[in-house]
Amino acid sequence: MHLPGFSDVLQAAARLEGLAVRTPLLWSPALDEAAGGRVLVKAECLQRTGSFKFRGAYNAISLIPDADRPRGVVAFSSGNHAQGIAEAAKLFGIPATIVMPADAPSIKAEGVRARGGHVVTYDRASEDREAISRRLCEETGATLIGSFDHFGVIAGQGTCGLEITHQLEERGETADQLVCCVGGGGLLAGINLALAEKAPDIDVYGAEPEGFDDHARSLASGQRESNLQSSGSLQDALLSHAPGEMTFPINQPRLKGVGVVSDEEAMAAIAFAWQHLKIVLEPGGACALAAVLSGRIDAKGRTTIVVATGGNVDAAVFGRAIGGALLETR
Repeated sequence: MHLPGFSDVLQAAARLEGLAVRTPLLWSPALDEAAGGRVLVKAECLQRTGSFKFRGAYNAISLIPDADRPRGVVAFSSGNHAQGIAEAAKLFGIPATIVMPADAPSIKAEGVRARGGHVVTYDRASEDREAISRRLCEETGATLIGSFDHFGVIAGQGTCGLEITHQLEERGETADQLVCCVGGGGLLAGINLALAEKAPDIDVYGAEPEGFDDHARSLASGQRESNLQSSGSLQDALLSHAPGEMTFPINQPRLKGVGVVSDEEAMAAIAFAWQHLKIVLEPGGACALAAVLSGRIDAKGRTTIVVATGGNVDAAVFGRAIGGALLETR
């Protein structure tokens, strides 16, 4: 199996120059106090389409041969990869069909349609999204772009890690550890490719939802473990079946551990980010921050980079998170 390397991340960065947002590293004294150490938040919720996924989507489409590209692309996603693919396809002027779970947050489905993507829904519990996607590709000749187990996607996501190393250099700082949420592991794999070359001394940790701790169990067993359920968490962006066949070999050697986060902790992190960082996060996008705030990943006395991966949250869910925080302060 051919895996991407650091040179592929550099090439992706060149393709994305001027298209992807160079998202900031945010700091708050309240966050340092809560975590017991210095914490910098990479705000990928401010990325184009509201999550890091645009990086990998654009890079993946750019690798499709010119002769094949007009037939379009197909992707399966709960929403963030879907929007990234729809946005990138729009820039290339090609059709995009996205296979999405029927229970995906409406803001994500609406985001796909607003960018000209065609949405095909399925039932998480009874239907196979990959089989549906393959059938659509056979019918149309479109190219399938997986949300994490894809050469171009992993390399594109790695530009987030590359930016982090550049931003630390510009600030004259170093970091002891980095915490990033993990579903299929594409972003984490890309970041690991960048850090292994540019900042190999940074310890890397994952964060994932309770009930979907496949990476934690896979690290413990030394092989890819799967989740028994496909739904049941507010952290919808992270509900992958298992670590990727491509991503796990990249992540396994570098992952120091994984913090497992409850939905309640993710919602509290949404409220904290809104109050103190002035950013909007979705539950899955707040998972890494929740791991630090809850102590699932120890940040005491260390400099920690937290990747806040996405902000595509339905108003009702965001309102619940903020409402709970307001009640606690009264």
